[in-house]
Amino acid sequence: MNDIEAAFHQYFEIVTADTEELLKEVFNLRFRILCVHNTFPDFSKTKFPDELESDEYDKRSVHILLRHRPTGIFLGTARLILPDREQLHKKFPTELHTRFFPGFALNETSRQHTAEISRFAVLSDFFRRRSKLHMPPQSTNPAHKLQERRRCPHPSLGLAVGIIRLCAQHNIYYWLSSMDPALNRLLGFYGLQLNPIGPSINYHGIRCPYHACLLDVLERMHRDHRAIWELVTDHGNIWPVDLTLIRANWLPESDTHYIRATR
Repeated sequence: MNDIEAAFHQYFEIVTADTEELLKEVFNLRFRILCVHNTFPDFSKTKFPDELESDEYDKRSVHILLRHRPTGIFLGTARLILPDREQLHKKFPTELHTRFFPGFALNETSRQHTAEISRFAVLSDFFRRRSKLHMPPQSTNPAHKLQERRRCPHPSLGLAVGIIRLCAQHNIYYWLSSMDPALNRLLGFYGLQLNPIGPSINYHGIRCPYHACLLDVLERMHRDHRAIWELVTDHGNIWPVDLTLIRANWLPESDTHYIRATR
């Protein structure tokens, strides 16, 4: 186990929100991050009197929570909006609310293996609020606390790990997302950046539409960020090193030209 893996498993646990109780945790955490902390400036607390932020896409989504192991607190969540394989013409939110560059479009073959990364949300002030929440510190020594902060991976990496593992379970090979460019730059630190496919637009704040072939991402990580690849694939147990067979079966050549041209 490499150092990044060891730190990740020390501080984080990925929880699949597959029960009614866990889904309420997802929706309440989204309410606190998106509405109370105004991560989405156009979201009002008054719109969700039950303090559960949800929308029509949640029913066709799979959800994860990121738990901080030392405290047991959920500090992040994300969802994958899955394709409706019985009605593949149904568009994803990014298709409805952003514009794409000429030459990019999802066809039926790629659409059935595409999911939209959405509601990617982290409780950004979690570590600053620990003392106010009466959470036990890992050490009373200031130097040890600083070392803990430096060693703890960014929660966004934890959510990305969960998303990649969900993709393996649901035969998802393409990502679509409307994302803050700053988040995409952060993900790029781990080799997880997506490709811009359109201009920035004001959609829950400044967002840019992105797309990526997950297999391209995994191959890039294996080449350039081996320790991260070992974490997200569990050393090849979740996603194999050799992706040739998956490409041959599921990724027609015409679907990958545009993405490779923009890398």
